[in-house]
Amino acid sequence: MLKKTIDKIEEKIHHVDSIADETKTELLNLLSTLKDEIAELSETQGEKAESITGFTQISAHEATRVEKNPDLLNLSLKGLQSSVSEFETTHPKLAETVNSICHILSNMGI
Repeated sequence: MLKKTIDKIEEKIHHVDSIADETKTELLNLLSTLKDEIAELSETQGEKAESITGFTQISAHEATRVEKNPDLLNLSLKGLQSSVSEFETTHPKLAETVNSICHILSNMGI
């Protein structure tokens, strides 16, 4: 289920015309890495992996909306960052990937 959610996010990113090709490629690469990291995390901490995936989905939605709401984007990004903060030591690649995704999505919302 988590993989399918990230697949849906990737599909949505593919179809958003307002994202520069370079940014789109970078974001899709990060989502691919996230998919691997989430699969590993879900083996031992399924609920937390679901939270990270859910906040990623919501953040991507808010960043790619035609009529952006900066408050909702910021709120969803804070949730995403919070959902991964405890893994900075145990899963540094996961934390780094999520932080990079947050940075890109935040810039898209400007």
